Amino acid sequence: MKRVLTGARLFTGERMLDGHVLVLDGARISAVLPAAAAPAGAEVVRLPGDAVLAPGFIDAQINGAGGVLFNDTPTAEAALAIAAAVRRSGTTGVLPTFITDAKAAMQRAAEATLEAVSRPASGVLGIHLEGPFISQDRPGVHEPRYIRTPDASDIEFLTALSGRMATVGGRVVLTLAPERVEDAVIRRLAASGMVLAAGHTAATYERTREALEAGLRGFTHLSNAMPPVTNRQPGPVLAGMDSESAWCGIILDGIHVHPALLRLLLKSKPSGKVFLVTDAMPPVGTDADSFTLYGNTIFRRDGRLVTETGTLAGADIDMAASVRNGVQLLGLPLEESLRMASLYPAFFLGLDEYVGRLASGYRADLTLLRPDFKVLATWVGGQDEWY
Repeated sequence: MKRVLTGARLFTGERMLDGHVLVLDGARISAVLPAAAAPAGAEVVRLPGDAVLAPGFIDAQINGAGGVLFNDTPTAEAALAIAAAVRRSGTTGVLPTFITDAKAAMQRAAEATLEAVSRPASGVLGIHLEGPFISQDRPGVHEPRYIRTPDASDIEFLTALSGRMATVGGRVVLTLAPERVEDAVIRRLAASGMVLAAGHTAATYERTREALEAGLRGFTHLSNAMPPVTNRQPGPVLAGMDSESAWCGIILDGIHVHPALLRLLLKSKPSGKVFLVTDAMPPVGTDADSFTLYGNTIFRRDGRLVTETGTLAGADIDMAASVRNGVQLLGLPLEESLRMASLYPAFFLGLDEYVGRLASGYRADLTLLRPDFKVLATWVGGQDEWY
């Protein structure tokens, strides 16, 4: 039986609609209609009048949540647990992120994600491999002993993985340092359908632009784990800002990047090229005050996740809070902040024909939130949860 969601304002991904309903047919959206044209005989679900029904949020960089760290437990169950933990903050699609580690562990994580993506309404859209082909000079909290350059077996594995993931409707994101990977390798990986992003890099502006020409699609948490911009060495940060084609993921917690720099980034980029990520870690969605990464204790302090020496280790934020910060810290219209959490990451991942909009034929991945950004409910593949 079809369901009609009515009463709330609808944000389609492009515009806000009053007096309209959303019609669901199983796991898909059937139609967006004026309320007077709602189909007879359908189940009616009445939503609060002050709420907004929007496309579900998509997090392309999430290391963990709900007490689970993907690197510690690279299993399908862990990927599903992370997706489930962040659903109450409006996120309906995730790419569990596996940071720099041993080759065998990375391969286990990839196989686990393939299994998770294959499960109906899992909320898992693929995997983000953040490393190990990154800069020794910009590791952040990544373990230096695992950082390396790709060899022939890596390239064969990654190109095959990209094809296998595409057959189940998922995506593979690979974060790499352009100075550590040759253009021929970048071209081959990009040709396989892999989404390539620069991150944890000390590449020059010129080298980063060459990598963009070779097939690099975007930037992972732009400005973090990258050298600062200087007048003679603008580096990868300015390369990202200066490129009209590249997407830039940002952590909008008010800590990782100063809001003034993010406002400048938004002014410098074409519309739609900046999107939100959380870079979340296991404490998100829990009251834990610490967790373990590579055998070291990471502390939760004053909205930060830090090592004993104060190095940032991921972020303590969810997507609903990120959308709120877009409005409150950056002065964005609600509609644009919502796009940065849904439509724009869908474009970055090449999934914009399936998710990121309220439109006929799209997956019924939805978020219902109040004006105070509290999430009331989510739908993943048409399956609802209320909070």
